[in-house]
Amino acid sequence: MPGEASVPGATPVTASGGSPATAPVTVLGLGMMGSALAAALLGAGHHVTVWNRSPAKAGPLAARGAVPAATPADAVAASPLLVVCLLADDAVREVLDGLGDAVAGKTVVNLTNGTPAQARELSAVTAERGGRYLDGGIMAVPQMIAGPDAYVLYSGDEGAYATHRATLAAFGGTRWTGTDPGRAALYDLALLTGMYGMLLGVLQAFALVRTEGIQAEEFSDLLVPWVGAMLADVPVMGRAVDTGRHRTDVSSLAVNQAAFPNFTATFRDQGVSPELFEPFQALLDRAIDEGHAADGLSRLTDLLGPRN
Repeated sequence: MPGEASVPGATPVTASGGSPATAPVTVLGLGMMGSALAAALLGAGHHVTVWNRSPAKAGPLAARGAVPAATPADAVAASPLLVVCLLADDAVREVLDGLGDAVAGKTVVNLTNGTPAQARELSAVTAERGGRYLDGGIMAVPQMIAGPDAYVLYSGDEGAYATHRATLAAFGGTRWTGTDPGRAALYDLALLTGMYGMLLGVLQAFALVRTEGIQAEEFSDLLVPWVGAMLADVPVMGRAVDTGRHRTDVSSLAVNQAAFPNFTATFRDQGVSPELFEPFQALLDRAIDEGHAADGLSRLTDLLGPRN
């Protein structure tokens, strides 16, 4: 299982005194991910109390030794560490509002996918009620939890992180991103943005080759190493974004603008929707209009948002 790590640009934290293996933990929310988190804690030897709006979901975990709670308040009373994994942060806020001051003296670890703004709001609400707040971004699917490739990004209360890191390591690697409660969510969504962008290209490629009867799985044998080779250039693009030095002798925006109509034309000729790719053509056109013809693709980052 991966150990302690920090995200670039963040301050590393060293755990002091960690939690004992039998420390009690409460898990609120037993969807696929919440159930995987609770199972990981049980596997690590913790006394686990669980609650879910639909009580039946607690059955399999109860069979393994978890203690079902009838209400969120009962679940919170059982442990100093509360792991929350619900469908959305709106549901987390609803639960916290119902708990009121019951979170006083507790540490709330919110592993629900949400926005940086929501994380900061939940942190403030928890602090007002006397609790400590950690936000987390789970970089894994439920089946990966407690495995060698799973890790969770954390931000918020630094002391709470140091105190409970040993317990949280039951889920996988722990990676600290900083004291801003919204930082873990920002990293989480940025990493997922890269993943979804890649997968959208993969799905578009599958749609294209299928028009000629080529099996998508067969085509994967070519696609996987090609995409992997292209990803090797990501750090170079990142350096260009950071330094503002976008000039390239590899593949300029002018070259890409000239070539890109071939994609959308082929999609239309083959009966494939070009809707995923058309916005990229518009972005290339804008970059050329603004005088960036000789720059590399990294220049598009500046066009997409504010430059730091």
